[in-house]
Amino acid sequence: MASTDASAAVRRLCRQHQYRIVEETPQTLTLAAPSAPDETLLQTLRFASGKTVIWQHWQAAQLESRQTPVQNDDDAPEMPAEDARTEEALDELLRLALERRASDIHLEPRDGGLQVRLRIDGVLQPLNYPFSCHPGRIIPRLKVLAGLDIAERRLPQDGQLTLELHQTAHTLRIATLPVREGEKAVLRVVQEQNTPMTLEQLGLDEDALQQYRQILKLPQGLILVTGPTGSGKTVTLYSSLNYLNAPGINICSVEDPIESPLPGINQTAINTKAGLQFNTVLRALLRQDPDVIMIGEIRDAETASIAINAAQTGHLVLSTLHTNSACETLIRLAQLGISPHLLAGSIRLVIAQRLVRRLCPHCRYQDESAVPPPPGWQGVFRRWKAAGCPHCIGGYYGRTAVYEFLPVGAAIQHVLLNGGTAADLQRAALRQETRTLWQTALQLAHRGETSCEEVMRVLGDPLS
Repeated sequence: MASTDASAAVRRLCRQHQYRIVEETPQTLTLAAPSAPDETLLQTLRFASGKTVIWQHWQAAQLESRQTPVQNDDDAPEMPAEDARTEEALDELLRLALERRASDIHLEPRDGGLQVRLRIDGVLQPLNYPFSCHPGRIIPRLKVLAGLDIAERRLPQDGQLTLELHQTAHTLRIATLPVREGEKAVLRVVQEQNTPMTLEQLGLDEDALQQYRQILKLPQGLILVTGPTGSGKTVTLYSSLNYLNAPGINICSVEDPIESPLPGINQTAINTKAGLQFNTVLRALLRQDPDVIMIGEIRDAETASIAINAAQTGHLVLSTLHTNSACETLIRLAQLGISPHLLAGSIRLVIAQRLVRRLCPHCRYQDESAVPPPPGWQGVFRRWKAAGCPHCIGGYYGRTAVYEFLPVGAAIQHVLLNGGTAADLQRAALRQETRTLWQTALQLAHRGETSCEEVMRVLGDPLS
């Protein structure tokens, strides 16, 4: 009989599903099980072993009587050469992505190969990466590690996996999508937070920070953080929850997914496959005697209604919404069917935010050329640029947030109760000296933290 020298990954799968490896040859892997294995699992085993998988039906008693000692993974023989090269290629790709501070890794089929692009500081950067293995094995390998169906390439799939690099485990979320040339995948690098996120790290000026602390101390009401995907809304919410976190406060959150574990906070992840939706969890949370509720995103009228009602019944509620400005947020909620008097009576603060790239401190310089100041700026404006150096990418390194704070005071409430438009709200906000995103961003550019070009890239031309 041939030896049973299956790889560690195959043996782990077999132990997990209570299958026994009966025989292994260079071409085949024979398994024994009390019932027919799932086809998805068979596909996974075929890929992991690189062999034809043969299944034999054994009774449970037969399996127990013929069990052999479980081999320790540390004593396992080396994996096949192609599998080893695939592992090495993934490790090197992850190392490069982490080294360059990438938030996402894009793997896209191109001309029989695999194009790699890294999203660094919010901008996609191509990576000329020579794979040491066949590029076609990379995405299937990632799907195996994430527990996805490697045989299914016609439908999108989502999952999570962990890769170990230099004795440190790194978590990645994977999303696949069928495209014309095959299957593409995007890996989101889940940033591990070794220290709690704080309000002081958000980049707020002292006045805004003090104002935000005061609003967070309110016993009830709704605080909304708005902006497009990838604008740092979750960081703002998590920092707020960490600020509020105390033994005497029950904080509950509903998220999709949980971006980072927060000690002392009851976090619930949405599970659509199990029927666990936002509105289902929210109703359950209200029966958990919460003081503070964080809703990952207000997605529909029902979620908005529950959030507003919770904010009016003794709870401080924090959530996000996808809108372009703070004033548009209030109009959007009205469009979702929330009555003006409920909006005026429950919302305490709307924060609109964006992320702009920071100029590299090693190569930035003040541009002395005679250029008119940007629209809306009064007085002399200092323009800054960066030449680019080994420390940065194209003159930028890292990102900082730009905020627009809109407290819902008497002037804003008056406009809401009278059915005002976004323009009416904007005029009322200016009367109460609310600084817009554009004004806040220009302050950063004037100080040399970012450039006018970056502000225009993120916010667009205010005159267009």
